Amino acid sequence: MASSLRLHLPIHLPYNHPTANPRCYTPVRCGPRSNRGPLYKGRTLTIEAIQAVQSLKRTHRSDPSNNDAVFKTLSRLVKSDLIAAFNELIRQDQFDLAVKVFSVIKLEDWYKTDLNLYAKLVSAMASKGMMDEIDRLMNDVEVADVVSADGKGLVTVIKALLAADRAESTVRVYEMMKAGGWRCNSSADDYVGKVLSRGLRRLGKKEVADEIDAEIERVSGGVLEKMVG
Repeated sequence: MASSLRLHLPIHLPYNHPTANPRCYTPVRCGPRSNRGPLYKGRTLTIEAIQAVQSLKRTHRSDPSNNDAVFKTLSRLVKSDLIAAFNELIRQDQFDLAVKVFSVIKLEDWYKTDLNLYAKLVSAMASKGMMDEIDRLMNDVEVADVVSADGKGLVTVIKALLAADRAESTVRVYEMMKAGGWRCNSSADDYVGKVLSRGLRRLGKKEVADEIDAEIERVSGGVLEKMVG
């Protein structure tokens, strides 16, 4: 009888609650400002950046023309926080404030023309139908800015301009690329060239698109010749 009971007794296995899995926890590190890790391209908002964004929005609601208060708020921010505040204002569709932050960023000693920031402004302006303002914004960009830009920033601003149907500004960027010695000498150059060619052809700039295609063909033809030889 006892053995029969033992056979039918339930076996109690340890219950693993789903929250007990250590992989579900994300470690949080806190520390003084000087020990804070680098921000990832301004996408992470620190307390300072959050407070600055909130202060800028309050100031803008009460007195949109109070630029002194804007500059005072932004002067306390380090580079990464300034860029983070700019990105957050763009995300919140606070375009007017984002432009003010961008104007402060450009005054900083550390600033070098960042075409990624221009691309974000172009997209924001396009969403508001500010097409002429896009062209004026891009007039600030010079040949040296295009030459020194990283490949991602260059193609991002080109895509933003094409999406906004700004043919003349896109051609201007291409002319600056040429003036800086751009040639289709790598896979990255080939990609930029194809983006430009397709976009400009769609916008009616057939001659410029043909010129870009000829450059792409020149390089691809040369590579094929070497392979055959």
